[in-house]
Amino acid sequence: MPGPVLIHLAMLGQELLSYVVGFARIPEYRLSFKHFEAEFLRIPLFSVKGFQMKLLGWLVSNRMFAFWALLITVNCGSSLAVDLDKKASSGVRTAFEKVPMGSAIDDFELMDFRGKNWSSHEFSKAPAVVLIFLGTECPLAKFFAVRANKIELEYKEAGVVFLAINPNVQDSLEMMAAVARKHEMEMPFLKDPAQELSNAVGSTRTPEAVVLDGQRKLVYRGRLDDQWGIGYTREAPEKNELKDAIDSVLAGKNVAVAEVAAPGCLIGRRRPTESDGEITYANQISRIVQRRCLECHRDGEIGPMDFTNYEDVAAWSDMMLEVISDRRMPPWHANPEHGQFTNVRSLSEEEIQQFKKWVESGNPLGDIAQLPEPVKYTVGWQLPREPDVIIPVSPKPFKVKAKGTIEYQHFTHKLQFTEDKWIKAAEVKPGNRAVVHHVLVFDRPAGGRGDIMPHRSFLVGYVPGGRFDPFPPGMAKRLPAGSELVFQVHYTSIGTEQWDQSQLGLVFEDNPSQLTHEVQTTSVVDFLFSIPTGAESHPSTAQLPRPLPDCELLSLTPHMHVRGKSFRYTATFPDGRKQIRLDVPNYDFNWQTDYQFTNRMKIPAGTQILGEATFDNSEKNLNNPAPTKWVMFGDQTWDEMMIGYMHVAIPIDPSTGRARDSVLPKDAREEMPSMKEIFGRLDRDGDGKISREELPERIQPFFILMDTNKDKFITPDEFKPPQGVGRGRGRGRPRPSDDESASTEQ
Repeated sequence: MPGPVLIHLAMLGQELLSYVVGFARIPEYRLSFKHFEAEFLRIPLFSVKGFQMKLLGWLVSNRMFAFWALLITVNCGSSLAVDLDKKASSGVRTAFEKVPMGSAIDDFELMDFRGKNWSSHEFSKAPAVVLIFLGTECPLAKFFAVRANKIELEYKEAGVVFLAINPNVQDSLEMMAAVARKHEMEMPFLKDPAQELSNAVGSTRTPEAVVLDGQRKLVYRGRLDDQWGIGYTREAPEKNELKDAIDSVLAGKNVAVAEVAAPGCLIGRRRPTESDGEITYANQISRIVQRRCLECHRDGEIGPMDFTNYEDVAAWSDMMLEVISDRRMPPWHANPEHGQFTNVRSLSEEEIQQFKKWVESGNPLGDIAQLPEPVKYTVGWQLPREPDVIIPVSPKPFKVKAKGTIEYQHFTHKLQFTEDKWIKAAEVKPGNRAVVHHVLVFDRPAGGRGDIMPHRSFLVGYVPGGRFDPFPPGMAKRLPAGSELVFQVHYTSIGTEQWDQSQLGLVFEDNPSQLTHEVQTTSVVDFLFSIPTGAESHPSTAQLPRPLPDCELLSLTPHMHVRGKSFRYTATFPDGRKQIRLDVPNYDFNWQTDYQFTNRMKIPAGTQILGEATFDNSEKNLNNPAPTKWVMFGDQTWDEMMIGYMHVAIPIDPSTGRARDSVLPKDAREEMPSMKEIFGRLDRDGDGKISREELPERIQPFFILMDTNKDKFITPDEFKPPQGVGRGRGRGRPRPSDDESASTEQ
C-alpha cells in the first residue's frame, strides 16, 4: 500500500515537506504525525514503526526524495516514518537484546546529515572500524565528541575508520549538523533512523564506542575513557579502554577488556505506542513534566533536553524513568524529614509510579483535549521588571579555553551610587551557560585592598540548580553607598574555545520607607579543617561567631566542593531545645541549592546555629581529583570549603531606617582564627612542631622562609606569615592584587 503515499508526497513536493517539518517543531502541536495527517492531509494512515533507508531509496530511486523523507522522519519524532517493511515493523525491539562479543556485524548503509550515503563496503580494507554513538543533547556528548575527534587523528595513519552514529529518534538532522559544526567533527556523522546498526552491535547509550576488527566482528563496546561520567569529572583519564581496544586489534591481539559500561543517556528508541490508556501523556504525564521538569528542560535553559512536547518526552522516557527512579532527577538533596521548602523539586512516589506505568504501557498520548495549557515563561531577565541597573560581570568578554582547568576568575566593579540602595531583586544572567559553572557576587567598601569575606559579604549568585526568587514583600538587601562589587566566576572547559560575558541585573525598592525587614547573609564556616588522604567521611563543624538576633530564617545554602559528602544545620534555642533545620545527606557540588522555607521561621535572639559537614577524600569518590593529598580550605575546586550560608530577615527600626541588629561581626578580627589555632590544625601528629610534609602542598614553598633556624621544622615561635603573604582568609593562595583580580587574563 505504499504507492499512494509515495505518489502523494511526490506531487506535494519539497514545499509541503518543509511545511510538515516546520509544523512538527511547534511545541503546542508537535504531538503526532497521525493527528497532523488526519487533520490536514486526509490520506490513508500507515503504522509508523520501522523505516528502512535502503528499501525507500530502491523504491523511489531518488536520493533527494529519500533525503527529504529522512529529514521528516527524524524531525517529527518516533511516530513519523514510512513503513515499507511490515515484517521489520512488527519486529522492532522494545527492550535491548544482548549482543555477544565476537558477533559478526552485517554490512550497513546509512546517510549522513548532509544527505550523503555511506556504505560499510567503502571500508572493507580498514584494519578496524570504530563506531561512536553520539546524541545531540546528552551532556556527556559535548566532551566525548571532542575526545573522539582527537582519538581519530591519532589512528588516522593506521587506517582505522571512525564513524559517528546518531540513533536517537528525537535528534533531528539540523541538531546533528549543529553538533558537527560546533565540535569541528571530521568523521562522518550518520543517522541510524531504524536503529538497525545500534541494535546489531548492542549499543544502549550515548556516548558509547564500538570497535569492529578487520573481519567486522564485535571486539569492544563501552565508554571511550573514564574522564567524565554521571556526576563526576577527572582532570585527565586514568583508563583509556577505547584506545587500548584499538591498539590490541592493530597488534593482532585479543582485547583484554572487551566491555565496559558506558555512562550517558539511554538511546531514544522506537517502540510500539498505544493511543490510550489509564495513564496518558494528556491526562497525567504532561502535568508532572510541567511541575517538575520544564523549569530547566526547555529551550535556552540549563537542562540539555527540551521536554515541552509529547514527542521528545516519549523519546526520552526510558532515560527519564531511570534518573527519576534513582532520584538523580529532578535534583533535590534535602532529607524530607527536616523542613518543608517552597522550591522542592523531587517527585513523589506516586508520580514516579505513574511515570513508570506510562512508559511500560507504551507512552500513550491520550485525548489531546485533556492537555493542560502550555506554561508561559518569561524570556530574558526573570526579574519582576526590567533591571534598574545592568552590570557586566567582566569588563570585556572572557575567553574560556577549550580544555584544562581554569582557576576561579575575580573581577571588580566600582558602583557610582552616592546613597544606599535597597535591592528588592537581583539576578545573575550567564552569558554562556555551557561554560559558566557559577558566579558569586560580593560587596565591599570601594577601594578595599583586603580579601573579600565570602562567608559574610555574599550578595547574590548564580549556581547550578539555582533559581531566581525575589525577596518576600517588605524585605530587601541594603547596598551601602560607595560599595564595589567583586565577582567570582568558575568556568569549565567543554572541549571547544568559548566566550562569556555574564551580567548582573538589580531591581531597587522604590519606596524604602515601606520596608519592614533587612535581609542579611551570614554563615557558619570552618577555615581550619585538614582532610587526610583517603578519608571517606572526614568531619568538619562550625558555628556562628555570635548568636543570632531576633530575625526570620528565610533559607539555607550549604557550600562545599567536589569532596563534599553531607551537610547539616542544627539550631540551638535559648531554652536549650535543638532542632535540625536542614539535612543534606548526599551533597552534590553540581547542584548547589538554596533551600527556601515554606514557612519562615521566627528565630528568638540568642539562637545559635551549628553546621556539621563531612568530606570524602577517598578513591570511592569519583569526583576526587587527588585522593592521595591532604586537603584544606581554598577557592579552587581542587581545594575545599565548608560554608553554610543562611539568609535572615531582621526587623528595621523605623527611626533609623536600618536593621535593629546585625548578623555581621563588627570587626572581622572577631572570627579570625588565632595563629595558635592554625598551628594546632597543621600539627597533624601533635608533636608541637610542623614538618614540611605536614603543610598543604600549596604553601610548602614558603616552608624555607618560616623555618628560620633551618632545623627542618617550624616551631610556634617561628610560625608567622612570610612577608608579602597575607593571612589569605581561606582564599587558598596568596591574594592577587586588585588589578590582577580585575584582569580578564586574556
